[in-house]
Amino acid sequence: QVQLVESGGGLVQAGGSLRLSCAASGRTFSSYTMGWFRQAPGKEREFVAAISWNDGSTYYTDSVKGRFTISRDNAKNTVYLQMNNLKPEDTAVYYCAASGYWRIYYSPGHYNYWGQGTQVTVSS
Repeated sequence: QVQLVESGGGLVQAGGSLRLSCAASGRTFSSYTMGWFRQAPGKEREFVAAISWNDGSTYYTDSVKGRFTISRDNAKNTVYLQMNNLKPEDTAVYYCAASGYWRIYYSPGHYNYWGQGTQVTVSS
């Protein structure tokens, strides 16, 4: 069982930055691929970024490439999402998720555990 708690959301102006954190419980954190998803009002939950459990490979959706960076600190059981040059279209609830699959998946259905979400609002 893995419990996830996100923090770091808030209100920021366009062009600003935020860093989201996701603290995980459990001693097997390092064996999970970790992902960030987001869901805007009236839209489906979408993949944002993921970092693999074994070699730290990272993956991003096209709209955030070059602006967002995912990282993990296995010693602290924490995964981060550094978000720079934020845009109004980045406004959403951001969720941290853990996947026990061996490979990276982009669909929410392949993630076993979820946090409660943290709101990110970008004003224009």
